[in-house]
Amino acid sequence: MAPLWRERRFWRIASQVLAVCIVVIVVMVLWGNLNRNLLTLGIKLGFDFLGSQASFDIGETSIQYKASDPYSRALLVGLVNSLQIVVAGLILTTIVGISAGVARLSDNWLVRHLALIYVETFRNTPLLLQLFFWYFVIFIARQEQEVTKLFGAIYLTNRGAIFPWFKVTSATSVWLVFITAGAIAVVLLWRWRPGHRVLVAISTGIAMVLFLWLVTKRGPFALDVPKVFNHSQIKGGILLSPEFSALLMGLTFYTGAFIAEIVRGGIQSVPKGQWEAAKSLGLKPGLMLRLVIFPQALRVIIPPLTSQYLNLAKNSSLAIAIGYPDFYFVASTTFNQTGRAVEVMLLIMLTYLTVSLAISLVMNLLNRTVQLK
Repeated sequence: MAPLWRERRFWRIASQVLAVCIVVIVVMVLWGNLNRNLLTLGIKLGFDFLGSQASFDIGETSIQYKASDPYSRALLVGLVNSLQIVVAGLILTTIVGISAGVARLSDNWLVRHLALIYVETFRNTPLLLQLFFWYFVIFIARQEQEVTKLFGAIYLTNRGAIFPWFKVTSATSVWLVFITAGAIAVVLLWRWRPGHRVLVAISTGIAMVLFLWLVTKRGPFALDVPKVFNHSQIKGGILLSPEFSALLMGLTFYTGAFIAEIVRGGIQSVPKGQWEAAKSLGLKPGLMLRLVIFPQALRVIIPPLTSQYLNLAKNSSLAIAIGYPDFYFVASTTFNQTGRAVEVMLLIMLTYLTVSLAISLVMNLLNRTVQLK
């Protein structure tokens, strides 16, 4: 029988155990160093400060907050603000990136080169500079009475951007109740009827919508379109602050430029034979791209797309440069007031780590669905 140290399996296990031991020792040494330094400075490590009164205002809040609330409430406000910008940014940058990526392959010379100019300009310009441009040039530099109209229903003013938005109606609660019941019914039918599942689900959904429309005579929400009065006063819609609008625009167009190249590379990675097969079936270019090419390109697109989504979430911390009160902004104010550098930095790290892991989890699940089994 060969000695234990000559077996490959032994060295594999031993090397992993050794690596874990080294990591544990390094962490213990660093933690001991930190505790000694804090004791020398007379600082006790702990998160009891989160219950103290914050005593500072936050300019933009989506949940109820006042200066007398504790630091934990202030940090929650910052977290909600960060999640708002991340979610909106992920949606808009996906739309911009896919549109620009497809335009980069257009047969139209003007469309193709305009997309190229967009990608090269935004991809090769620092994000911080772009944020300053959107904030100071597009919004703050405007005169008080100056209003710019875009796409017929979007307005830019020095108070921010105003978009059409949905408002509740008298039928909203009825729609929500019946849609919830309909969703439960679809799930039950999906499980009980193994055959024709998709047909049953679609039929049930259509029947539910038609029934609700006949009963309520209106949709679940009404579109509130902004309108201009007296050349400068705007009523209706939803107002996004200059800080939120500038940050959203900057993150969207900056990240969208990288996503455009990812989409272009993914589409071009589809074998030429697939293009020719789709053309031989007589499919129009739009249908060919949507039904044949793009689903196959997703296998190449999603992994690098995940990295860009993570970059967007982390780059949102640059909001502090233009005064948008995101989580990093509020945490920095908390640190300046309490002096708890270690605890605040740990909270920041854990928050961004959690957001990044959540995005990675969703994208990894999506990636599994498009891979060849």
